[in-house]
Amino acid sequence: MFAIFFTDAMDPFYLNITSFPTAFFTLFLLFCIFFWLFAVLGVVDLDFLDIDIPDSEVSVNDGLSGAGLLGGLLMRFKLGGVPIPIIATLISLFGWFFSYYIVHFLFGYLPFDWLRYVVGLPVLLVSLYVSAILTGFIIRPLRPIFQAADQEVQKGIVGQIAVVRTSRVDKEFGEAKFDDGGAGLIVKVRSYNEEVFKSGDLIVLLEYDEDKNFYRVISEPEFNGKATTKN
Repeated sequence: MFAIFFTDAMDPFYLNITSFPTAFFTLFLLFCIFFWLFAVLGVVDLDFLDIDIPDSEVSVNDGLSGAGLLGGLLMRFKLGGVPIPIIATLISLFGWFFSYYIVHFLFGYLPFDWLRYVVGLPVLLVSLYVSAILTGFIIRPLRPIFQAADQEVQKGIVGQIAVVRTSRVDKEFGEAKFDDGGAGLIVKVRSYNEEVFKSGDLIVLLEYDEDKNFYRVISEPEFNGKATTKN
């Protein structure tokens, strides 16, 4: 059955998937396939690629960082609320199909090889754009499922200590990692008022905002001080 993959009839297929711009999506699709294989084997966690999406518009400083830029793009295309690996897989898959068939049916008419790169760049950008829109439409009914499951877990860890994992935590941005005895749980956190925490700081998950799905936090020393005062 697998012998067909080694016949000369498959040469056009291999040429298309390794040609620009399809090769771009082929690479990322292979990455996604290997990720899911490792996830099934328990080597990686489904949330390890997740980033935090700011509640408001991405600031100038955030926009210059990879996480801030990606978070802004996710907001723009309404791709939040679902694990990043699912989003990446769908975009890679849709983009692969679009670019493959464009290359297959149109690129054969180009008179010069160098035109493949000139035409290929717009094809790549359009494929990414259409794939992101289509992915946003596909994942829309999945968001409530993931959010409901996530919120049940989140409610149970109020009062626990976590470690800041982003460059900062303020009243609009931030993530922390809670040690749940396994791979760790990544949660969205926000500070009270103007307090800012940095990566590695110990914080206490003091209050859970169910509507916005994040925790209000204070520093561990401040929490211990309040607890001592009450006693």
